[in-house]
Amino acid sequence: MSGGWNTIESDAGVFTYLLDKLGVEGVQFEELLSLDVQTLAELNPVYGIIFLFKFPTNAPYVGDGGVPRDGKFDHDAAERIFFAHQTIQNACGTQALLSVILNKALGPDGETPEGAPVKVGGHLGTFLEFAMNLPPDLRGEALSNDELIREVHNSFAKSSPFVDETQRPSDPSDADDVFHFIAYTATKGHLYELDGLQPAPIDHGPCDENNAVEFAERAIAAVQRRIARYGADEIHFNLMAAVRDRRLAARELGDAELLAAEARKRRDWQFENALRRHNFVGFSHEVLEGVVENKLREGADDAADPEKAYKKWVGTATERYEKRLGDRYRRRHGGGDTEMQD
Repeated sequence: MSGGWNTIESDAGVFTYLLDKLGVEGVQFEELLSLDVQTLAELNPVYGIIFLFKFPTNAPYVGDGGVPRDGKFDHDAAERIFFAHQTIQNACGTQALLSVILNKALGPDGETPEGAPVKVGGHLGTFLEFAMNLPPDLRGEALSNDELIREVHNSFAKSSPFVDETQRPSDPSDADDVFHFIAYTATKGHLYELDGLQPAPIDHGPCDENNAVEFAERAIAAVQRRIARYGADEIHFNLMAAVRDRRLAARELGDAELLAAEARKRRDWQFENALRRHNFVGFSHEVLEGVVENKLREGADDAADPEKAYKKWVGTATERYEKRLGDRYRRRHGGGDTEMQD
């Protein structure tokens, strides 16, 4: 694994298991398929949202005078809430996640009390206590140099033997393919936009963090205003909510159907995450070997139409591999275990 930070996908399964590996319990991510206030409010309690968007080459963050185009910089807030400057490339996904989770682990005076909405113990708890004594730039350095957090982050990167994801495109025209994560969370009575590329948290006005509807209305409105800066043909956005583990509510309500659905979701996430970490060069090699073997075995039967023969051989080899993969998945996950698996 590289010593840098690799890109990760904006996916609820990836971010939920990032939390799990970092030792955070009782929290999961849900993907939001629409900018609907009611849908977000119904996920209550919602600890914050993470927004992924294309890096704004034509929709700058700040306007004239170095002030945000929406909201206002709150430099004093960085003393009371967790906000870190992003000091290394590709760390923005995990940094946005921590911006939500760590602020929900803080009390009114910046301490980490027992009654906080989210409990972070072990490594993250120690990191938070240490980081809150630092200014934002040094918090960013501390985060970037934290080996455990980086290793967990990189464990969810796509496997590729050909691409160094720690390097930016050398051609400026490729900047359109660069994406960025930011967080929105209500804390200390305000809705804050937390973006490590900015000098300070951006205050979007008063917001009661215990009022699910108010948070949903204000957060969705802030996201809509940001999206409005782009052209109508720009559709590359993704939005996720950090919420209380839905299995906990299902158990409290005795909702067996919801509990089973959440268990299936986690099994799917685990399978998909395993595929993300898998290097498919070997698979491609096996498919090509199968094609060649079939070609030699069948001889000249399809010599009159080589293209048809090629497609058939590739299809047969792929079907066999997918069947083996499906059989293996069913053997491993055919049970009814409702607990998150390692």
